[in-house]
Amino acid sequence: QVHLVESGGGLVQPGGSLRLSCAASGFPLSSYDMRWYRQAPGKERIMVAFSGSPGGSNNNYANAVKGRFTISRDNAKNTVFLQMNSLKPEDTAVYYCNVMYDARDYFGQGTQVTVSS
Repeated sequence: QVHLVESGGGLVQPGGSLRLSCAASGFPLSSYDMRWYRQAPGKERIMVAFSGSPGGSNNNYANAVKGRFTISRDNAKNTVFLQMNSLKPEDTAVYYCNVMYDARDYFGQGTQVTVSS
Protein backbone atom coordinates (compact mmCIF):
# COMPACT_ATOMS: atom_id res chain seq x y z
CA GLN A 1 0.00 0.00 0.00
CA VAL A 2 1.38 3.39 -1.01
CA HIS A 3 2.01 5.71 1.92
CA LEU A 4 3.56 9.16 1.96
CA VAL A 5 4.37 11.08 5.14
CA GLU A 6 5.60 14.67 4.98
CA SER A 7 7.48 16.42 7.78
CA GLY A 8 9.72 19.40 8.42
CA GLY A 9 7.27 22.27 8.13
CA GLY A 10 7.00 25.10 10.60
CA LEU A 11 7.10 28.84 11.15
CA VAL A 12 10.04 30.68 9.62
CA GLN A 13 10.90 34.34 9.07
CA PRO A 14 11.16 35.77 5.56
CA GLY A 15 14.55 34.94 4.10
CA GLY A 16 14.83 31.80 6.17
CA SER A 17 15.13 28.16 5.14
CA LEU A 18 13.34 24.89 5.76
CA ARG A 19 13.94 21.34 4.61
CA LEU A 20 10.89 19.19 4.06
CA SER A 21 11.03 15.41 4.01
CA CYS A 22 8.68 12.85 2.52
CA ALA A 23 8.95 9.27 3.74
CA ALA A 24 7.62 6.95 1.06
CA SER A 25 6.58 3.31 1.36
CA GLY A 26 4.71 0.69 -0.65
CA PHE A 27 6.57 1.22 -3.92
CA PRO A 28 10.19 1.35 -5.17
CA LEU A 29 11.03 5.05 -4.97
CA SER A 30 13.81 4.83 -7.55
CA SER A 31 11.35 3.74 -10.23
CA TYR A 32 8.94 6.63 -9.90
CA ASP A 33 8.79 10.33 -10.58
CA MET A 34 8.11 12.34 -7.45
CA ARG A 35 6.56 15.76 -7.00
CA TRP A 36 6.03 18.37 -4.33
CA TYR A 37 2.82 20.37 -4.41
CA ARG A 38 1.60 23.21 -2.25
CA GLN A 39 -1.80 24.65 -1.47
CA ALA A 40 -2.26 28.11 -0.02
CA PRO A 41 -5.51 29.07 1.74
CA GLY A 42 -8.29 29.60 -0.76
CA LYS A 43 -6.13 28.56 -3.71
CA GLU A 44 -5.67 25.49 -5.87
CA ARG A 45 -3.01 22.90 -5.17
CA ILE A 46 -0.09 23.50 -7.53
CA MET A 47 3.08 21.61 -8.30
CA VAL A 48 6.28 23.33 -7.23
CA ALA A 49 8.97 20.70 -7.84
CA PHE A 50 9.46 17.55 -9.90
CA SER A 51 12.08 14.81 -9.66
CA GLY A 52 12.27 12.34 -12.54
CA SER A 53 13.15 8.75 -11.68
CA PRO A 54 15.59 7.57 -10.55
CA GLY A 55 16.72 11.01 -9.41
CA GLY A 56 19.69 13.23 -10.15
CA SER A 57 19.48 16.17 -12.52
CA ASN A 58 16.08 15.51 -14.12
CA ASN A 59 14.33 18.12 -12.00
CA ASN A 60 11.89 20.91 -12.78
CA TYR A 61 10.46 23.75 -10.76
CA ALA A 62 7.61 26.20 -10.84
CA ASN A 63 8.77 29.67 -11.85
CA ALA A 64 7.78 31.03 -8.44
CA VAL A 65 10.34 28.85 -6.65
CA LYS A 66 13.05 28.39 -9.27
CA GLY A 67 16.48 29.20 -7.87
CA ARG A 68 15.24 29.01 -4.27
CA PHE A 69 13.89 25.44 -3.88
CA THR A 70 15.75 22.20 -4.57
CA ILE A 71 14.18 18.74 -4.79
CA SER A 72 16.31 15.69 -4.06
CA ARG A 73 15.86 12.10 -3.03
CA ASP A 74 17.58 9.29 -1.18
CA ASN A 75 16.25 6.15 -2.84
CA ALA A 76 18.03 3.88 -0.37
CA LYS A 77 16.12 5.55 2.46
CA ASN A 78 12.88 5.94 0.49
CA THR A 79 12.83 9.65 1.19
CA VAL A 80 12.29 12.73 -0.94
CA PHE A 81 13.38 16.19 0.20
CA LEU A 82 12.52 19.76 -0.61
CA GLN A 83 15.13 22.31 0.45
CA MET A 84 13.54 25.74 0.58
CA ASN A 85 15.75 28.83 0.84
CA SER A 86 15.06 32.56 0.76
CA LEU A 87 11.50 31.92 1.85
CA LYS A 88 8.86 34.56 1.22
CA PRO A 89 5.46 35.15 2.83
CA GLU A 90 3.84 33.97 -0.41
CA ASP A 91 5.44 30.54 0.12
CA THR A 92 3.05 30.02 3.03
CA ALA A 93 1.04 26.89 2.27
CA VAL A 94 0.52 23.25 3.09
CA TYR A 95 3.14 21.23 1.22
CA TYR A 96 2.36 17.77 -0.11
CA CYS A 97 4.47 14.97 -1.51
CA ASN A 98 3.01 13.16 -4.55
CA VAL A 99 3.48 10.02 -6.61
CA MET A 100 1.44 8.62 -9.44
CA TYR A 101 1.39 4.89 -8.86
CA ASP A 102 -0.68 2.40 -10.87
CA ALA A 103 -2.45 5.29 -12.63
CA ARG A 104 -3.58 6.84 -9.36
CA ASP A 105 -2.34 10.01 -7.65
CA TYR A 106 -1.26 9.65 -4.03
CA PHE A 107 -0.62 12.51 -1.59
CA GLY A 108 0.47 12.55 2.01
CA GLN A 109 -1.30 14.45 4.77
CA GLY A 110 0.81 17.53 4.13
CA THR A 111 3.03 19.73 6.28
CA GLN A 112 2.30 23.38 7.05
CA VAL A 113 4.87 26.01 6.12
CA THR A 114 4.27 29.53 7.41
CA VAL A 115 6.58 32.38 6.44
CA SER A 116 5.99 35.40 8.63
CA SER A 117 7.84 37.94 10.71
